Parts: sequence; C-alpha cells; structure tokens
Amino acid sequence: MGSGHWSTNVYDAAQNYRASTGASAFAYSDAGATSTHPSLDPKGVTFRESRDSDDHPESLAIAVLFDVTGSMGTVPRTLQSKLPDLLGLLLRKGYVEHPHILFGAVGDATCDRAPLQIGQFEADNRMDDDLGRVLLEGGGGGQMRESYELAMYFMARHTAIDCFDKRGRRGYLFMIGDELAYPKVSRHQVRSIIGAELDEDVPAEEIVRELQRRYDVYFIIPEGAHHAGSRKLKDFWNGLLGQNVLYLDDLNATCETIALTVGLGEDAIDLDEGLEHLDEVGSDARPSVSRALARLDASRAPVTTSSAPPDLGSASSGTTRL
Repeated sequence: MGSGHWSTNVYDAAQNYRASTGASAFAYSDAGATSTHPSLDPKGVTFRESRDSDDHPESLAIAVLFDVTGSMGTVPRTLQSKLPDLLGLLLRKGYVEHPHILFGAVGDATCDRAPLQIGQFEADNRMDDDLGRVLLEGGGGGQMRESYELAMYFMARHTAIDCFDKRGRRGYLFMIGDELAYPKVSRHQVRSIIGAELDEDVPAEEIVRELQRRYDVYFIIPEGAHHAGSRKLKDFWNGLLGQNVLYLDDLNATCETIALTVGLGEDAIDLDEGLEHLDEVGSDARPSVSRALARLDASRAPVTTSSAPPDLGSASSGTTRL
C-alpha cells in the first residue's frame, strides 16, 4: 500500500461536508458499532505493507498507534483534526519526501471487543478514512495495563516496509497512551486476535528489541490522562525505551510532536529549526513540543572533544596529570 498523494483540499472538502450534514468524522464508531471494522481487523493479516511505487520511490513507514480506552478516547479525534498539520510539516518543510502513514488503536485483549485495530500504510487521504473507521471503545480492564505488547508484536512480525527491507532505513512507530503493557505477548491472544501461531509466549522486552531493529519506537504520555503522573508508568516505559518516552502536556500538540520527532530522526532539522517552523505555520504548539522533545534533542547533541595538551603523557615533560 501507499500509492497516491495527500490532498489538503480533499480533506477540507470532506470536513466541510461533514460539518454541513452533521456527520461525524468517526461515523463507524459514533453510529453504534460494537466490533472492529473489517478493514482494520488484524485477524489473518500476513503483513501491512509500506511499498515503494512510482509515486513514492523511497517510501518511509510511519505508524501511529493510540489507546482508545478511558481518558485516551479523545486521541484519535485530535489526530484526525490535525492531520493537515502533520502532513504539512512532513512534506512542505521537507522532513520526509515520501511518508507512508499507518493508524491503529490498542485496547485490552483480556476484555475488549476491539483490542487491536490496524490500518494500512497510506500516502493519500485514505489514511483519514482509516482513522474514521476506528472503534472508540472506551473500555479497558481497569488494571493499568493495555495490550501494547500485542500491538508491538504485530508491528515487528506482521509489517513489511521497503524503507528497511530495501534500504536498511528504520521506520517510525509512535504509541500514545497512559498504561503499561502486559509482561508477555500471549500466544493464545496472538492466535485468537491475529491468527498466527507461536510456540510460546514472548516477553515484552524481547519483542521491543525485535521491533527496534525495524523501527525507531516512541511512547507518548499525554499530561492529564488517567495514569499520566504515575511513577510506575514512567519507570516501565523508560526501562523499555529510554529517552524515546515523550511527555506531552498538551494533547492538541500530538501531530506537531510526531512531525518534529521524525524531522529530528531524519536529520532534516534541529529542534530550534522545527520550533521556528511551528511559528511559521501559525501553530500554538511550540511550548509543549519544546518541552516534550528537549530530552530527546539533548540526547542527539554531538559530543565535542578537544586535543590533549602537548605535555600529556610526554616522558620528557616531567609533569604528572591526575
């Protein structure tokens, strides 16, 4: 998947039509759906694919998976409303020439009706269609865990991305949530939800290492979400992903945060340049994005070294340095 080109005009026309008719951008869920939309169902999917094409000869896979339970249920609506901002920064500012974007949703495989929803990698307005098909279940098991390990398993073993397979260039995976993953990928859940067979459960740490060979993996924790202030939550994801855990104090800045993170990862910008771009496009996300990415930007700063003094280590200098 991944042919065609994004059109803000097409997006605006669809938004205007919905506004004039009272239709929802999430019509599938808001109409009372109770199960995963067929196009987002991972059952029986061998691969979700990001493939090069004549339109996009050097595609770059970017996946965004979000929790749709409890206080996180507004995330996809925010993403949908800010899609032009995300694509505008990636494309017009030259961060990525050929992005392929996949949207998906994560719930709790122990109790939810739609524990894993995975769209296609798309380059055009079909990515907006996939967002609109997400079931906003709003459930969750109430034990501070969602099935992120199952989502990471799918991304590690059931996606085929030409940026990595052809060019050895990792894609990007962003997860947005306020819960822990379960400690292991359950082989029983993999069979029932994805339709694949595992000989045994896979520890979450192991699937993260496998996933990181193909993707730069980030976890975004929005301030104000139910468990956002939990030390247990922060310690868990910091232990898995280190500086790639991003703390975002304004959910409305999610798209801009994702765009600048990709820009940094592609060495297309430094953080100051990215923040200037936000000002140029009239975004008010600069303060939140700056705080969210400060630690990540600091970790990318080059290490400077200086030459040793000429007398260091010289047998004839008579000087000892401690």
